[in-house]
Amino acid sequence: MTTEFGWWARDADGRKSQIRAKIFGGQIAWARKCGHHQPWQTYDSPTDEDWTKLVIEAERRVPRRLLSSKQFEAIKRLRPR
Repeated sequence: MTTEFGWWARDADGRKSQIRAKIFGGQIAWARKCGHHQPWQTYDSPTDEDWTKLVIEAERRVPRRLLSSKQFEAIKRLRPR
């Protein structure tokens, strides 16, 4: 089952962009887009802030049973050190 997370962030230039992380089969696919009518582009270098936001969003879903603790641990293992 694919698990998808998304949020809005600002880059160094102050532009808003939407960031999406899809997790499936032990892999994570990052994408971002900078405007409503713009296509999604592969986001190859997520920042530490993006990883932190992903872990926080995943952690919020565990008590509501939208995400199992096993899935949450898998997401934390995907984060590079």
